[in-house]
Amino acid sequence: MVLAAIGTVAAAQNFQGTVYGNRPGKSAEILPFAQVYHLEKAKLYEADENGKFNLNITEKATLIATYVGYSKDTVTVEPGTSSADFFLTGENDLSESVVTAKQSGLSKLKPVRTEVITSAGLCKMACCALAESFENSASVTVGYSDAVTGARQIKLLGLSGTYTQMLDENRPVMRALASPFGLSFVPGQWLESIQIAKGPSSVINGLEAITGQINMEHRKPTDETPLFVQLYGSLDKMFEANVASALQINEKWSVINLAHVGGTASRMDHNQDGFRDEPQDLQLNFASRWLYYAPNGMQIRFGARYIYDDRLGGQMDATKDNTWNLNNMIWGSRIQNKGINPYLKIGVPLNEDNSANIALVLDFNHHEFDSFFGMKDFNGKQNSVFANLIYQNEINELHKVEFGLTAQYDGISQKLVRNVIPLTLYDGSRKETSGALFGEYTFTLDEKLTFVGGLNLEYNSLHGWLFAPRANIKYSVTEDIVLRALGGRGYRTANIITDNLGVLSTGSPMAFSNDLNLLEDAWTFGANATFYLPFGAEEGNTFLSFDYFHNRFNKQVIVDQENPDVTAFYNLDPDGKSYTNTYQVDFSVDPVERFNITATFRYSDAKVTLMNQGLVERPMTSRYKGVLNMQYALPMNRWIFDFTAQLNGPMKLPAPAAKAWKMEQSPVYPMFFAQVTYKFRGGVEVYVGGENIGNFRQKDAIISASDPFSENFNASFVWGPLMGAKVYAGLRYTLWK
Repeated sequence: MVLAAIGTVAAAQNFQGTVYGNRPGKSAEILPFAQVYHLEKAKLYEADENGKFNLNITEKATLIATYVGYSKDTVTVEPGTSSADFFLTGENDLSESVVTAKQSGLSKLKPVRTEVITSAGLCKMACCALAESFENSASVTVGYSDAVTGARQIKLLGLSGTYTQMLDENRPVMRALASPFGLSFVPGQWLESIQIAKGPSSVINGLEAITGQINMEHRKPTDETPLFVQLYGSLDKMFEANVASALQINEKWSVINLAHVGGTASRMDHNQDGFRDEPQDLQLNFASRWLYYAPNGMQIRFGARYIYDDRLGGQMDATKDNTWNLNNMIWGSRIQNKGINPYLKIGVPLNEDNSANIALVLDFNHHEFDSFFGMKDFNGKQNSVFANLIYQNEINELHKVEFGLTAQYDGISQKLVRNVIPLTLYDGSRKETSGALFGEYTFTLDEKLTFVGGLNLEYNSLHGWLFAPRANIKYSVTEDIVLRALGGRGYRTANIITDNLGVLSTGSPMAFSNDLNLLEDAWTFGANATFYLPFGAEEGNTFLSFDYFHNRFNKQVIVDQENPDVTAFYNLDPDGKSYTNTYQVDFSVDPVERFNITATFRYSDAKVTLMNQGLVERPMTSRYKGVLNMQYALPMNRWIFDFTAQLNGPMKLPAPAAKAWKMEQSPVYPMFFAQVTYKFRGGVEVYVGGENIGNFRQKDAIISASDPFSENFNASFVWGPLMGAKVYAGLRYTLWK
């Protein structure tokens, strides 16, 4: 039997896999309804008709896979392994049986409270893009940056997603010009899993993680799926198609090619304000990801992705020709994104058991952003290079070290111009280079105590020396009680226009401080307690978890929209404060087999010192969010029913919005989502669902929509959904080897 395992950063999560059979002279075939026995739990699991199975791994587990006519075999799975494919050998062929189980040298087990959205979780929603993948999470809140562009933004620990480091298989992505629409550029069906780690986490990937890290794991070149196709359509004329094809060229080479086309084909104005509710858009997205695996264990991964996105928003009659728009006094917005992102990752084992290895990560990103917003043009180009050299040595069961060098370069040209009478409003062009030395030490004692301490010393061409210590600790009081704590420092260079793209959809003049410092510097501390409870249909699946996180800024760029006459950009006063306290509780249980209930509630206390106001509640930050998700599956997962309910708390409105809408804070509102999936034989499944079933919408989301060229015009104060109820349907087809 061959076991191909993929490691993750989660300490406890669902383990999933597929059972295949191998006979001489024949290609691998799926073994439907194969049995997988969990020795420690003394429990038998049955795979479905596609040979797939799911179980929960919280500690080292011994698994035995069996199938009539094939030899059974045993393998030990370490915590942190998220998936595996079993290849059983036909009886009388035992001489060819091999067992291998390897963790990636570029990932490791961390004592960080990590929320994992698996491939099954990604199918709970329509999941057109990464932005739609967090509807079941209270940790991550997703909203619109404005009511014009369709740009989605996340918030983690009560702060903008710009303070969350986005990683593509541990490569920093969605930075600077690529950040406003980055969540829309990752098709959900391209992903294998998403890992949400709160807090600064590791120093290995740089200093930009302040509130957390979100790492995306894509479908792998080693997938046993020569063809995957997904089609999606909604009554609002949104469409999408995804194709993925994994090919095993030989024992050393494999590749997966990914393609996506999607968009919105029609204009919609449900609230009759004269503006499109969402832009008409077209997105083309292609990627090719390669893997070379040498007999000595060396791995070379490389690939590239190309993205093209074109969206037209604004008033219903707006066109892509802004000269025509302005001649006819029509407010329009067109945004074009183009980008290419090649990368290379090399991992080399330095000894036979791979306890010592060295890895090199190289990433290049070229991105172009061309746009107009009424009488403003914003255009930019970005070339970024990231290089990481990592040495890892697992000295023994107690001690492990990682250290290395990081180099990064950002060459960004960007200008905000008033296009009627040419006038540069803001020039944010810059060249920024940095080099860093980092080290991380891990101490593990009898699987009860794990400590990870890290230091990163960086020299930045714009900001000088930056020093970031970080620490994470996990202690298992018992097998069912786990405590975690963390703390650390993070830095980032603000990109004030793309970080706050919504301000371009306003008529308010913008004022920039003459000595504006773009460096943002913050500390984050947190703690978690998780209790695994002795009830429920699935042992180990019932848990109660409590989180607390505190974030505070030493330096921050403030975007102040409290003055109706101007949008001001300035630095946090040295004597001022900017902090957020976040509390969260999570509960999950399987009351009966194949029925899961998960409930989450998050409360945020966010304050900031604003000019001439002192310390106030941070505007446009939701105070709380509650999520209830229920999923029930019939035997063999033939039918799967999903239902999600959200309760979204109020947020303080900036003064212009409070005056226009005659309310100091946004109302509390619910949202409901539902989906039904049916799986046919032969790898075909269809799904039908609804989003925002209660048809709740933010009314009059655009202030002075009837006079868009006035200074009172403002489309940036979005606190709720802009679209009403959405009904959609889709199809997934998977061809297995």
